[in-house]
Amino acid sequence: MYSMNKIRPFLLVLLVNINSLFSQEKELLLIGKVVDSLGSVQNVTVLNLNSIKGTSSDDEGMFEIPVRVGDTVRFSSIQHKTQKIYIDKKTSSLKRVPIFLTIQTTLLDEFELIKHDFSGFLGVDSKKTSKNPQALLLASTMDFSQINWNARTNDDYIDNHVRPPMVNTVPNLFSGVGVGISMPYKSSEKLWALRREIALKKAIPSKILAEFGEDFFFQKLQIPKENYHHFLEYCNPLGIEKLFAEGHTFEVLIILQEQSKSYLEIIKKD
Repeated sequence: MYSMNKIRPFLLVLLVNINSLFSQEKELLLIGKVVDSLGSVQNVTVLNLNSIKGTSSDDEGMFEIPVRVGDTVRFSSIQHKTQKIYIDKKTSSLKRVPIFLTIQTTLLDEFELIKHDFSGFLGVDSKKTSKNPQALLLASTMDFSQINWNARTNDDYIDNHVRPPMVNTVPNLFSGVGVGISMPYKSSEKLWALRREIALKKAIPSKILAEFGEDFFFQKLQIPKENYHHFLEYCNPLGIEKLFAEGHTFEVLIILQEQSKSYLEIIKKD
């Protein structure tokens, strides 16, 4: 049989182990909301540094993470200063823990502004590039968008001199009686359509030059200035004027870039 002197140390060790088991804090769920001076903060990384369990705040700044008393939780975000909180009994008893982060301002020592920061979208990039005053003046001069092509003035040379004369559209059934019926010939729609087409053809080269800029044609594509209109005529069989008039500027850009290589080879041989 064991003596009491041998049993006492065993009981003491047993009691210590039981007390240590009961003294361990149970895991609980920490619920909170992350805010800054502007309001709720989303996508904040929430990490329990003891258990290495993590989560992130939702669109309303809310988060949930399992913790124990004695743990340390870190809150980090690119736009904010990192903050840590220690989980004590008071913190663990709160139903919702408010976390306030300070907005972090990053100062740049040096930066460089690029004059032509192209994005790859022609409609956007064309507004960023500097405009040539001569091209803008030419474009405004050749702008026929506000003209009413159906209106005729008293000094309209084509309407007064080219329009066909008055003709009898109804045969004179009362010839010899002194009565005749004659009706004016309606203005030719073909003539007006022709005038519009000619005016548009004159305006499109200047509009193309204003849209893409002189640097694009004369430096990037290396088209000689005196060959500008000749180069456009070279590309016309591919329908660049129609595409440009319909607003397909990107397709026109691709055609000009592709055709410039073969065009330069041809004029070099000549």
